[in-house]
Amino acid sequence: MTKNAVVAGGGIAGTVVALALHRAGFAPLIHEAHERAADERGAFLTVAVNGLSALRTLGLDPERLFAAGFATPTMALRNSAGRRLAELPLGGPQPDGTTTTTIRRADLYLALRAEAERRGIPIAYGKRLTGRTLRPRGVTAHFEDGTAVDADLLVGADGLHSRTRTALDPDAPAPRYLGLLNAGGFTSGPVDPASAPERGVMQMAFGRRAFFGWATAPDGSVWWFANPARGHPAELGEWSPAAWKAHLLELFAADGVPAAALIRSSDEIVGPWNTWDLPRVPVWRDERTVLIGDAAHAVSPSSGQGASMAIEDAVTLGRCLAARDDIAGALAAYEGLRRERVEKVVAYGRRSGSTKTVGPVGALLRDALTPLVMRLLYRRGDPQAWIHEYRVDQEP
Repeated sequence: MTKNAVVAGGGIAGTVVALALHRAGFAPLIHEAHERAADERGAFLTVAVNGLSALRTLGLDPERLFAAGFATPTMALRNSAGRRLAELPLGGPQPDGTTTTTIRRADLYLALRAEAERRGIPIAYGKRLTGRTLRPRGVTAHFEDGTAVDADLLVGADGLHSRTRTALDPDAPAPRYLGLLNAGGFTSGPVDPASAPERGVMQMAFGRRAFFGWATAPDGSVWWFANPARGHPAELGEWSPAAWKAHLLELFAADGVPAAALIRSSDEIVGPWNTWDLPRVPVWRDERTVLIGDAAHAVSPSSGQGASMAIEDAVTLGRCLAARDDIAGALAAYEGLRRERVEKVVAYGRRSGSTKTVGPVGALLRDALTPLVMRLLYRRGDPQAWIHEYRVDQEP
């Protein structure tokens, strides 16, 4: 008999896990808290080659899913004056044809949901989880609108502030603020060639007062993000769009990178929002409920691996459930395969983010030492190969 699965959350993690469950023989139903669209804060994201390769194991074609995006296989690191400190690989063309790719978050959501609907996976909107009840042979998911759904499995893909995580463990840790705000934007069209970096290279700069990243899209427009340091989180509604844009322009006014020019050329600016990660989450599962993605292990955006870790989780969970009839045993196997890896990536992301907030003396040391340190780190190959070269279909 086909087993039913409730997926709480219709973002990247939730939609991909629904596809993986469907492939494993389950009948998944996605419950998305928002009306017709998940939270699109973040503007755009990068999915690394390890995440793209994981999608291929579900019979998905990354070239089609990411048709609205563009390849960014290289990162150039600069100081506030614009001097290049290092050029690093982000994941170039792989044997299976995948290349680390940048895409608008909304475009990726639309592509994944279209694939779910094509495979007959239903999506219910306006369904925010409030809790769950374990039954002798299943679980009941309860929603804010008063409805309840019985299932064999509940998958919590409901993000950083996961209600599934709290239902599993009322003492679960809260998200941890990382001391950085986030913003993103898109220029209104092609910009002066002096402000547009070469195609395929994600430029990143340690500005005097904030970190900045930018890349040129195929239409000639420039996509950018900014990470201003701040000791406390931003409050909802604290900034008007005009005040936020003015603040960003002030932060980058003295820098020798084109941040201010790009911000000035952008009508579409999102933010600010806060950057978070999660301390170690001790409880990922019980016999009928499991966490994936940010609900289990939110990673700093500095890692460049948030979406890819969620995709890897989803595919691994599907493989474990396909391999055995015992749901509780499959969930235990999933955690055994994923926990060590994702906690290592969380730690890596936290270390990477901390370099964005050093003071003037620290910045001088960083700018002086970075070229030498990078040469030493990369002389025997890519030190991030353990992240990019990982493949879920090679798991035991």
